Amino acid sequence: MRKIRDVLRLHAGGLSKRRIAVSLTIGRTAVGDYISRAKHAGLVWPLAGGLSDEDLDRLLFPPAPVVSPQGRPPADWPALHLELKRPGVTLSLLWEEYRAVQTDGYGYSQFCARYRAWKGGLDVTMRQSHVAGEKMFVDYAGATAEVIDPETGEVHEAQIFVATLGASNYTYAEATWTQGLPNWIGSHARAFAYFGGVPGQVVPDNLKSGVARACLYDPEINRSYADMAAHYGTAIVPARPRKPRDKAKVEVGVQLVERWILARLRNRRFFSLAELNQAIRELLEKLNGRVTKHLGASRRQLFETLDIPALKRLPTQAYEYAEWKQRRAGLDYHVEVAKHYYSVPHGLAKQKLWARITERTVEIFHKGKRVAAHMRGSGNRRHTTVAEHMPSAHRRYASWTLERIRREATENGPNTKALIDRILRSRPHPEQGFRASIGILRLAKSHGGERLEAACERALEIGTQSYSSVVSILKNNLDRHKPSPSAKGAATGPAIDHANIRGPHYFQ
Repeated sequence: MRKIRDVLRLHAGGLSKRRIAVSLTIGRTAVGDYISRAKHAGLVWPLAGGLSDEDLDRLLFPPAPVVSPQGRPPADWPALHLELKRPGVTLSLLWEEYRAVQTDGYGYSQFCARYRAWKGGLDVTMRQSHVAGEKMFVDYAGATAEVIDPETGEVHEAQIFVATLGASNYTYAEATWTQGLPNWIGSHARAFAYFGGVPGQVVPDNLKSGVARACLYDPEINRSYADMAAHYGTAIVPARPRKPRDKAKVEVGVQLVERWILARLRNRRFFSLAELNQAIRELLEKLNGRVTKHLGASRRQLFETLDIPALKRLPTQAYEYAEWKQRRAGLDYHVEVAKHYYSVPHGLAKQKLWARITERTVEIFHKGKRVAAHMRGSGNRRHTTVAEHMPSAHRRYASWTLERIRREATENGPNTKALIDRILRSRPHPEQGFRASIGILRLAKSHGGERLEAACERALEIGTQSYSSVVSILKNNLDRHKPSPSAKGAATGPAIDHANIRGPHYFQ
C-alpha cells in the first residue's frame, strides 16, 4: 500500500509512468494498473486523511462479483465422482447427462472447473482414478499379531495379509503364519472368495514369494503365482520397485488395518490362528461399514455399487495350490520330487522338465505340454513308473546299458557284481536300478576299487540294497573293519548271493 500511495502522489505531481516505475523500482505495467484502478474507484490525490490501507485495498481490489447460481443448478459432485470410476465413463459424458436433465445448467468448461475444484478437496490418495473392478492391491502389514501356543506357552508372530480394491477401497485382511508362497497364494484365493469375484489385475509389492525377479520393465513372476492368476483369469502387475504410490491404496489399507483392527486387538490374547482371524473378521466388517466423510458412503456401499457389477465371476472350482519346480530327468527316465522318483517317457531322459506338484498329484511338463501325471508318493526314495514310459528291448541308452553296468561291476569284483545284481533284481524294471547302480560304480573313482569291493561285501552281509548305505560304509570306514570269523560263520571268499539264502539280517 505504501508504494501504491507513492504512485498516486508522483502521478499527481506530473511524472510519467516510466519515471515513476524507475523511481519506485516497480514495473511500468503495475504503475499503469494502479493509476487505472484509482481512476475507476474515483480516488484523487491527496487521499482522504482517514483512508486506511485496508480501505484503500478494498477500493482498488474489490472481490470478483459472485455469479448468481439462479438458473444454474449445482451438480451432485460426489455421485459424479463415483460414476467416473465405472468403465468407459468420462466427464464429457456426465456433462451431457447433466445438461439433458438441467437444460440451463453449467457449460462444459464451467462444469469441469467446478468438478476439479470440488475434487481438489479430497485426500491425495483419493484423487487417483481407479476403474471399478480393475485392480486389487495386496501387501503384508508391517505389524504382526501374537498367537500363544496353548501347550508350550511359546509366542508366535502371525503375519497380516491385506487386500484393497481400487475403486471402493473395500478391504480384506487375515492372519497367516508366514509370508511364504503357500500362504501368499492361499490368502489371494480367500480374498477373491471374500470379494465374491475377481478383479482384472492384482498389484502386489515385489515380495519374493510372488515376484521372482523385480524389474522396472520386465518383472519375472513366480510360476506358481502366475498359475494361480491364470486359474482366476486375472493378471499380475507388480508395483514398480521403489514406487510406493503405485500401491498407495493398499498402503492406506494397511494403515487402516493397523489402526482400526490390530491396535484394538493389542491387549487381547489368542491361542490359535483361527481365533485371531475370527476377531479380525469382526472388526473388518465394522471398518468396511464406516461411512467416509468425503463421499458420504461406506466402503461396503461403494463396493456393492461399483465393484460387484464389474468383478469377474469366480471359477467353479477353487484353486488348488501347486508348486512348480524345474527338474532334469535321469538316465532311468525318472525325475526326483520330494525324495520320490516319477517316470516320464524314456525319450526325455536327461531333459529339463517342469514338475507341477500338488498335495495329491505330480504332473510333468515339457515345453508347456504335459507328458506325465502321477499320484503323489511318499518320500521313501522309491519309484513310481508307468509301463508306457519304459523303452522297448531295442531302445537302450547309448552309453549306460544293463550290459555295461554288469560288466563294470564284474570287473570291480564279485561282491560288487553280487550287490549290483541284487539291486537290479529288486526293482520292477531293471532301469529303475540304474541310478543307484551307476552311483555305486562311480564310488570307485573317489575311494578306489578295492575299498568299493569291501564296502559291497559289507553291504551284502547286512542286507542293504541302496547307494546311500554303501556311501555310509565308506564314509565311516566300515569296509576296513572286518567282522570276526565267528560272526561270519567262519566263511571265507566272496559272499554267496542266491534268492533262497536268507542271510544274517533275516534273524535280526
